[in-house]
Amino acid sequence: MDVEQTVLPGIGLRHEFTTRSGRRIGVVSHRTGRRDLVIYDPDDPDRACETVKLNDEEADALVELLGAPRIVQRLNALHREVEGLVSVQLPIAPGSPYTGRPMGEAQVRTRTGASIVAVVRAANVFASPAPDFVLTGDDIVVVVGSEESTAAVADIFASG
Repeated sequence: MDVEQTVLPGIGLRHEFTTRSGRRIGVVSHRTGRRDLVIYDPDDPDRACETVKLNDEEADALVELLGAPRIVQRLNALHREVEGLVSVQLPIAPGSPYTGRPMGEAQVRTRTGASIVAVVRAANVFASPAPDFVLTGDDIVVVVGSEESTAAVADIFASG
C-alpha cells in the first residue's frame, strides 16, 4: 500500500492512501496534536466529503481498534508460513521484576531466542520497541518464537 505524505505549511502533515475499492482516505496531523480523518469524494478525489476531527483520546482509540488487530493478523499469517513459529501476548503484571525497568535488562533474545516484536500499552502499540523501552505494569508484550522460547519469556517476566 502506498501512503503519500504531504507537508501542509503552518498546519502539519497529511497522509493519504487509496483503498482497493478506489476510495481515498487521509489523516491530517496538525501541529497542535489534533488529527482529522478525511474521506474523499469518490467522484472527485481532491474534494473531502467527510472530515472527522479527533482529539488525542479518540485518535488513540482508533489506533487501538485498527492497529493491534493488524499486528496480530500479520503474525498469524507469518505462523502459517513458518512451521513451529508462535506468537504470544504476555501481560506484564504490576509486580513483575521488570516493571519500571528497561526491556533490554530482561535479555529475552539472549536468554531464550525469542523476540519481542511489540508492546501494547493502553491504546498505544509500540512496534519493535528498543531495549531502553521501559515496561510498566499492565503492558502486553507480543513475543515471537518457538513454544518453548515464548514460555521461557513468560517465566522471565513473571519471576526474573
